[in-house]
Amino acid sequence: MSYALVVENLRKEFPRKERLSLKGRIHRILHRNKKVVEEDRVQAKGKCFIAVENVNFSIKQGEIFGLLGPNGAGKTTMIKMISTLLEPSAGRVLVHGFNVVKEPRQVRQTLGTVLAGERSIYWKLTGRENLEYFAALYGMSRKEAQKRAAALLEKLELTQRGDELVENYSSGMKQRIALGKALIAEPQILLLDEPTVGLDPQAARRLREIVLELKAEGKTILLTTHYMEEADILSDRIAIIDQGKIIALDTPESLKEQLSDQKVIELLVKDFTEEIKDKLRKLVAIQQVLVRYDDLNENWQLTVHSDNDDGLIARVIKVLIAQQISIQNVSVTEPSLEDVFIHLTGKSLRE
Repeated sequence: MSYALVVENLRKEFPRKERLSLKGRIHRILHRNKKVVEEDRVQAKGKCFIAVENVNFSIKQGEIFGLLGPNGAGKTTMIKMISTLLEPSAGRVLVHGFNVVKEPRQVRQTLGTVLAGERSIYWKLTGRENLEYFAALYGMSRKEAQKRAAALLEKLELTQRGDELVENYSSGMKQRIALGKALIAEPQILLLDEPTVGLDPQAARRLREIVLELKAEGKTILLTTHYMEEADILSDRIAIIDQGKIIALDTPESLKEQLSDQKVIELLVKDFTEEIKDKLRKLVAIQQVLVRYDDLNENWQLTVHSDNDDGLIARVIKVLIAQQISIQNVSVTEPSLEDVFIHLTGKSLRE
């Protein structure tokens, strides 16, 4: 088996900064000496935030590998370590056999990276000028840079807008130019960190189509996202990450198959309290009860995970009616990736 990317026992920790009162900070400044420095060093040891902890996975050549998890789970930190922007605290990452710590230059030559929220393109240049500029940074001749930029603008469906300033582009167009920048040197591996975040549905759909086209060309893609449907559509395999740890890794189909013996009931109700939630949790066969308020429609969405008990829906409705809760809608759905996440962590991806 040929692996494009191998991650072994990867760990990243950041020191926690002690919060002192104003009086404490003034005392620290006035009495700074070797003893205080040594005390700080001792106190700092063991006081750290672990962003990524003992992560292991391998990505096959030509595979789309999804890292799925909530904001703050460690996805971006992992991408930054793989792309040499952060040095791991422990563990090893190999990109086409090159070690990210010992051989960062070779790693960067084989990667194309788009980071979430990164303003990596110049808004006062046109889309074409951006691509030609980055092509020149890779050592391409002017003629070669122009040819490469024109080809990417066509691939990204931006030829007609290529000579307009990027500041006049929509969010989706800016993201496509950022992707073009990552593709300029024809990398073998793409790291896409939350590529559709903040995009409207049409722009997000087009970007997903481009990702699938790149896979068809033989690119290996590591994709981070907190959108369940996106991970399901794009990924050959998915690693679910929470609090810096991978808690599940398999194909989307196999992950959902884990819940084949469970039922997911969704209810929309007008009023809800924690007391009612506790009553539902006490019902036989119920595994999880998650509640979310929908500000737009001014109702509560209840997601109930349970064993495959045919009489459960009636019992749930009976509890709600007894508490004089107005029920707007009831539906039974097939388990989704979000249901897998809820089953593994006891919380929604949006929490």
